[in-house]
Amino acid sequence: MKRLAFAIAMLAAACGKNADKAGEITVAAASDLTFAFKDVGAAFEKQTGTKVTFSFGASGNLAKQIANGGPFDVFAAANVAFVDDAIKAGACDAATKALYARGRIVIWTKTGGTAAPAAPADLKDDRFKKIAIANPEHAPYGKAAKQALEKLGIWDAVQPKLVFGENISQTLQFAQTGNADAAIASLSLAMEAKDGSYIPVDATLHAPLDQAMVVCTHGKSVERGKQFTAFVLSEAGTAIMKRHGFSLPGAP
Repeated sequence: MKRLAFAIAMLAAACGKNADKAGEITVAAASDLTFAFKDVGAAFEKQTGTKVTFSFGASGNLAKQIANGGPFDVFAAANVAFVDDAIKAGACDAATKALYARGRIVIWTKTGGTAAPAAPADLKDDRFKKIAIANPEHAPYGKAAKQALEKLGIWDAVQPKLVFGENISQTLQFAQTGNADAAIASLSLAMEAKDGSYIPVDATLHAPLDQAMVVCTHGKSVERGKQFTAFVLSEAGTAIMKRHGFSLPGAP
């Protein structure tokens, strides 16, 4: 009986060690990464055995959660500024900050709905009653959308039509469900959206959407967080990101 108890105890200890070796991490990630990072996470888990749980949302909201002690191992934002905020709050390690992708915005419309614009400036037309953008206050893609509309000279005409999503995923959903006639969304999400089409917005109309990530200190494992960010930056990771519509930071 004692031998059986000892064997069970040793097995439990071994399992515990194996579980710790494989481990798990939690990543706070901007909503535009929903599809790309799910593929990245699956590839990372296959290579390392580490399970990745994602929490997707607006970069600004995630930065606030992290600053307030949110238990995340990695923060992948849709721009650099919110990563800097998390670092300044003492919640993330500045030495691990890295640019990992550049995003793009597009205008998405639902098939069978309002006729798609031929060009972004067409959003001022009367046929577009409601236009969805992410909230520019805490969503980098919303800020880029506002900059583009201002540079096109149609912000004043479009502003009364705007409906704001809390993040870029919700923004696209407004157009998918017919609650908006068009949405200025991320290319990464528009590529996955069914029953619709999109046109690009010239990247020179807004500040570059250079996206940054950083390892944080309130999660389960700083080391596993570093492994994940290294994988995102690896050849395998960047190949996945490119498939989902991202380019490398600084790319034309």
